[in-house]
Amino acid sequence: GIRIATYGHAGDGNLHVNLLFDEAQRRAAEVAAQDVLRIAVELDGALSGEHGIGLSKRDAFDVEHPPLNVLLHQQLKKQLDPHGILNPGKIWRPEAS
Repeated sequence: GIRIATYGHAGDGNLHVNLLFDEAQRRAAEVAAQDVLRIAVELDGALSGEHGIGLSKRDAFDVEHPPLNVLLHQQLKKQLDPHGILNPGKIWRPEAS
């Protein structure tokens, strides 16, 4: 029941999936978004292209990356940004950083 508008870049295979919903459909849209991300990874796709993970995909980061990979990403981020000032909360929720 969620309308989806998809557009992309034919040359590199990036698709931008936009869920169109009203407030009453918010929970269904959140579930649909997670399904789209999971299916993309199952089809050997990636969660981000040129835009990075960001807020809309941060909770699905571990769908694409195994736990050790996530831990290494978090440790690298802490080394490069020990004070957590570079895009706080964009890849991991603040409590996970």
